[in-house]
Amino acid sequence: MEHKRVFSGLQPTGNIHVGNYLGALRNWVRLQDEYECVYCIVDLHGMTAEYDPERFARERLEAARVLIACGVDPERSLFYYQSEVPHHTELAWILGTITGMGQLSRMTQYKDKSKNQTADFGLFAYPVLMAADILLYRADAVPVGDDQKQHLELTRDLAERFNHRFGEEFPIPEPIIPEHGARIMSLQEPTAKMSKSDPDPGSRILVLDDPDTIVARLKAAVTDSGGEVRYDPAEKPGISNLIEMMSLFTERPIPAIEEEFASGGYGAFKDAVADAVIEGLAPVRGAFAQLDDTEVAQTVAEHAERAKERAETLQQRVRKRVGLRA
Repeated sequence: MEHKRVFSGLQPTGNIHVGNYLGALRNWVRLQDEYECVYCIVDLHGMTAEYDPERFARERLEAARVLIACGVDPERSLFYYQSEVPHHTELAWILGTITGMGQLSRMTQYKDKSKNQTADFGLFAYPVLMAADILLYRADAVPVGDDQKQHLELTRDLAERFNHRFGEEFPIPEPIIPEHGARIMSLQEPTAKMSKSDPDPGSRILVLDDPDTIVARLKAAVTDSGGEVRYDPAEKPGISNLIEMMSLFTERPIPAIEEEFASGGYGAFKDAVADAVIEGLAPVRGAFAQLDDTEVAQTVAEHAERAKERAETLQQRVRKRVGLRA
């Protein structure tokens, strides 16, 4: 029986933080057992923020290494650089012709990011390209975090709009949202999502951080008044974030963690969280160190060629439906 297809994309920011790892990449690895997986390093999306071209090229390759080190298997999944498959941008243009300006202007990420940077076409049209990424390979499902739900809703709307106007072509993709880990929060501002773009490096842990760095950042993590280790995101967001992180790394239920550390104080609990994070990330750091840049680049290039062949076959159907082919 043919497996259903999953698509997801990773920003080309090299060394990712544990929020990405716990909320996305670990789930990507598990999905390989159930779905035909297409994973893409979305370098065109990465260009919507200011960047240094030389560093961008290095971090794009590092992101590919991290992807493999986390467990994405080149023998089971297709993964490549988005820019190497021009069908993404071709389909984005076609979908853009049926996308309303009002719909794009209401996107939460656009409104938030345009407060801090110049609002340009790339930032505005970002969700249409994301929709093209998903629909190009006829994805049945998409693993998403809470902050991407709105973009997936736009994708579903555009798929339905296209199908109604031009004929049934795209499946309507369903979200795959992990129960926990979809939003690991900042260590310094636990009401905000952990982000690599945060100017404070102490706000995050990166998957390739050494043990000393992990210990230092968790010791300095903002907690809450009182010393009780209790999961209550509304009243105790700082300690709740650490509890969730520990639960995800140890695969222990949150109530068991609360019971064990309830009265031991924050210091002892932070030490235990650090131990769990260090142990959980050790296989990733070890696998990353074993990977060769040249070999990884070659693997990604080979996958891009396979992706282009598949995309061309699928995109021919779209061109015919919209009148670009007889």
